[in-house]
Amino acid sequence: MTLIKSISGIRGTIGGKPGDSLTPTDILKFTAAFGIMIKNGSKECKIVVGRDARLSGDMVNRLVTGTLSGLGIDVIDLGLSTTPTVELAVVDEKAQGGIILTASHNPKQWNALKLLNSDGEFISDALGKKMIEIASKDEFEFATVDKLGTITEKNDYIQKHIDKILAMDLVDVKAIKAKKFKIVVDAVNSTGGIAVPLLLKALGVETVVELYCTPDGKFPHNPEPLPENLTEISLQVKRNKADLGIVVDPDVDRLALVCEDGSMFGEEYTLVAVADFVLQHKKGNTVSNLSSTRALRDITEKHGGTYSASAVGEVNVVKMMKETKAVIGGEGNGGIIVPELHYGRDALAGIALFLTHLAKFGKICSMLRASYPDYFISKNKIELTPEINIDDLMKKVQEKYKKQPINLVDGVKIEFDNEWVHLRRSNTEPIIRIYAESRSEATANHLAEKIISDMKQIIKGK
Repeated sequence: MTLIKSISGIRGTIGGKPGDSLTPTDILKFTAAFGIMIKNGSKECKIVVGRDARLSGDMVNRLVTGTLSGLGIDVIDLGLSTTPTVELAVVDEKAQGGIILTASHNPKQWNALKLLNSDGEFISDALGKKMIEIASKDEFEFATVDKLGTITEKNDYIQKHIDKILAMDLVDVKAIKAKKFKIVVDAVNSTGGIAVPLLLKALGVETVVELYCTPDGKFPHNPEPLPENLTEISLQVKRNKADLGIVVDPDVDRLALVCEDGSMFGEEYTLVAVADFVLQHKKGNTVSNLSSTRALRDITEKHGGTYSASAVGEVNVVKMMKETKAVIGGEGNGGIIVPELHYGRDALAGIALFLTHLAKFGKICSMLRASYPDYFISKNKIELTPEINIDDLMKKVQEKYKKQPINLVDGVKIEFDNEWVHLRRSNTEPIIRIYAESRSEATANHLAEKIISDMKQIIKGK
């Protein structure tokens, strides 16, 4: 059983003992702490709540909305929704905060409270620490019966979200409709199964083949949209002679694409392609995190902009995007952030911009992918055990490679000419992630394997 408290929110496995996993007791405690922090003594407060379709979602939703009401906070309950939809709703409702009930790409036994501020953006590290401190004191005072908060259900926000996307300057419905696209969608039986087909039909896509679009939370495969989990949609794209395959994670903030020949467009290249399209029409800067492909830098500089790399985590990317006035940004996990719409990863916005780009490119998807510089990222991880001293391990790796350029903004990133390796502790799982990038897939894998071997030797004390 696992319970993780971090800048990404409160995440854990359902069941078990309080304090060891995400039990009803923990859900109540952290929801109350967040509500108290957001309300901050004011008489009136409103918080938006939405959830993905995972099996524990309804149970968690009842606990969260009831707790907030018990604090005297009015709740706008969006029900089944997406992370970017909740982010937009916080602003539209003029709410003081938001809670998204989703463990993103984690398997079915996980759930989480993702926490938003009044701008519909993830709360800062400082606010996260403050909330955890409030929770640790376990001194909550709830409202009297005459001052309980209301709970109002609003089920139209996915459509409102789609309407905002259709109104974006660079989204060209006419161009998309003219291509008569056939698209296969894999939404892992979560809320993307509601939102993505609705969006595609609104964009004028002629044929939508739905694969796992029933929002019942029964994930048919590992919900993280990595190539090894996308074998079925790859086959279905070829079998249906489709133009494209679209894959989203359970809360619809990550976007992966499959070309017409069943090959992976590459999660890293979702942002690269969308950024290329945006920069063709809007000059400016871009941002991604330290673990994302350098292809974005190449594309940005080609269009005369400046690329910047932030620490991993959406809140860090957003902060740097604002500082550099970036016109597009995101993360190499298929997360697209379009400031024109809102400062949050939004797979739906990414879909609309990518389809406009593909329609105007005028050729097949695999040819669009081939137009970008080839880099390969090897993504690996090491499971953590309680006896491993992470700080000591990182310092020893840093010492071993001290002759190479090293970036310590977020973990340890080691540069090797045009290649790099990035080691960082995950905010959401008890693992160390090891990413390596090179122009050659074999070299990227070799780099990652070499660092992993070094780390294992250090752990063994050799």
